[in-house]
Amino acid sequence: MTPHSPQEIEYRIARLHDRLACDDIAELGVRIELRGDTVLLSGTLPSAGRREEILRLAREELSGLVVRTDLGTPSADAPDHMEQLP
Repeated sequence: MTPHSPQEIEYRIARLHDRLACDDIAELGVRIELRGDTVLLSGTLPSAGRREEILRLAREELSGLVVRTDLGTPSADAPDHMEQLP
């Protein structure tokens, strides 16, 4: 695996940010952070389809980099337990 300069990684992250903001997706709720040599994508998305589209774009823009994701979608299921309040 070829090492990437921090400037190159930051440029690629900025390109992904731009694509998420400007493409048909217009998804501004995704956070993209560089943590050491790993790129972390996090946030809550409206659907699983939107999540897959974000992951596709990330694979295109961040190819060759270690990418971790914490992209969730809201669940419409009823809770499976009671919430305990303090």
